[in-house]
Amino acid sequence: MRFDVITLFPDLFGPHLTLGITRRAYESGQVDVRLWPLRDFAEDNYRRVDDRPYGGGPGMVMLAEPLQRALGAVLASRAEAGDAQAVTVVHFSPTGAPITQALVRQLAEGPGAVLLCGRYEGIDQRLIDRHVTLELSLGDFVLSGGELPALALLDAVARLQPGVLTVESHQQDSFSADGLLDCPHYSRPEVLAAPDGPQAVPAVLLSGHHGQIQRWRRDQSLLITARRRPELIAAARAAGRLSAADEKTLLQAPVQTGL
Repeated sequence: MRFDVITLFPDLFGPHLTLGITRRAYESGQVDVRLWPLRDFAEDNYRRVDDRPYGGGPGMVMLAEPLQRALGAVLASRAEAGDAQAVTVVHFSPTGAPITQALVRQLAEGPGAVLLCGRYEGIDQRLIDRHVTLELSLGDFVLSGGELPALALLDAVARLQPGVLTVESHQQDSFSADGLLDCPHYSRPEVLAAPDGPQAVPAVLLSGHHGQIQRWRRDQSLLITARRRPELIAAARAAGRLSAADEKTLLQAPVQTGL
C-alpha cells in the first residue's frame, strides 16, 4: 500500500520510518510512504503557502492553489506507477471523525491514501470540499498541525502488516477484542521491590492454569473498560458480545456502567 504525505515538515517523518518494530513494514515495502513538501508547490518568490483569512480574524489559512498543485503531482505519480484507482484523501482536523481501530484495520487492508497535513487556522474550505474524502481527528483537542495524527495513523497501519507483529499481539490489543480495553500485563521479576513495600505479580498468572488466566484477563479488561470508557461496555452489550460471566464481573465495577 502507498501513503503520500503532503506536509510543510517532511523531516518529522524520517525517524519514524527507520526506528522501532514498525520499520519492518516500511523496509519491506508493505507500507510505501512518500513525502511531498508543500513549499515545493508554491510559485511566488517567498514560497508562500498561507495568507490572511477573508472576513478577518486571527491566524493564517493554508492556500488552496499550492495544495491543488501538490495533489495533482501526487495523482500523476500514482497514475505513472499504474495506480489508476480513486484514492482516499485524508485531511487531519479537530472537526474530523475520531480515528478508531476499526478504521485503522480497514486502511491496513486497503491500497493506502493521501495524507493531507494542515497547519495554522486550517485549509481553504474549497480545497477540502473538492478533494478531501475523509476528515480524521486524534481526539477532542487541538494540535499545531496534521503531522502528528498522520504519524499516528501510519504507525497504527504499519503494525498490522503481516510479519511486523505476531497475529496474537494485535488481536489482543485494546479495541480489538470485542471493542474493549486491554488487560494489565506483567513480566519479571515476580516480586518488585519498592519503598512502600513489595509488589507481586497476580498469583493467577503464575498458576499455569490457562482457563483461569484467560478469565482473569477478560475480567480485568471488562473492569478497566467499565471504569474508563463505559460507552464501550454499552456498545459491546448492545452488540451481544458480553456473556453471563462478563455481566457478573461488571457488577464489581465501582462506577456506573449502564447495568
